[in-house]
Amino acid sequence: MVGQRRYLFPGVIEMNYQARRRLGVNIYLIDGGTEYALIDVGFLDELGDVLELIRRLGFPLSACKMIIATHADADHAQGLARAREILKCKVLAHPRSVSALESGDEIETYARIDAQNIHIPMPPCKVDQTVEEGDILEIGNRKLEVWSTPGHTAGQLAFRMGDLLFSGDNIFRDGCVGVIDAHHGSNLPDFVRSLQRIRASDVTWLLPSHGPIFRKDNQLLDATIARLERYCHMADFGTCAVDWPLLDQWEDELASGILPT
Repeated sequence: MVGQRRYLFPGVIEMNYQARRRLGVNIYLIDGGTEYALIDVGFLDELGDVLELIRRLGFPLSACKMIIATHADADHAQGLARAREILKCKVLAHPRSVSALESGDEIETYARIDAQNIHIPMPPCKVDQTVEEGDILEIGNRKLEVWSTPGHTAGQLAFRMGDLLFSGDNIFRDGCVGVIDAHHGSNLPDFVRSLQRIRASDVTWLLPSHGPIFRKDNQLLDATIARLERYCHMADFGTCAVDWPLLDQWEDELASGILPT
């Protein structure tokens, strides 16, 4: 029996909303009529549930044209190699995600974080096609415009479809952003520029890689951009920070002979 499809927007199904429970990372199915695509696949443990859900909705597994990786982090891509094997479709990613995906690099993909005792396998996955800024992906009667939005990772992608932006880990409904960590390729100035681009766009809806879909809110984006701009100059963010103005100020105080008061 075919289940009822819960389209959030024309041609867009999201698996957590469809299942009415958290499956983990957001997984978007772009229904182009004669074929479909998946944006991310999530953890390997969840892949079976995701594929079964796709079957129950009446989508033939053979009709999947492509899987698009928003970036190489394990929570988005651990199931990628197995999904490629089962669906027999192409995997697409930004050129700067290829090395991490094809090597299964545990550090860059966040599959291994020793300080938190996180160690999960990261199966290597071949990337069949790279996509870059301005590319147009055609899925049946739907088209996705590729945006390169680095910051969270160097290979972070977003995709525009009409007034929708599949925004990856750039911004969430509470104003949080994807993890900022130099070990997996984060770059604060790039992140600010990517958020400024989203802020300046005329999209109406943001469809993130985690959490609820929400209307684009310029005040929310302004606050997040201002926060990340401050992070660029704070010791809190270590090797991701651009500088630490306090030390320059202290150097001037030392040269001037200013003592603590």
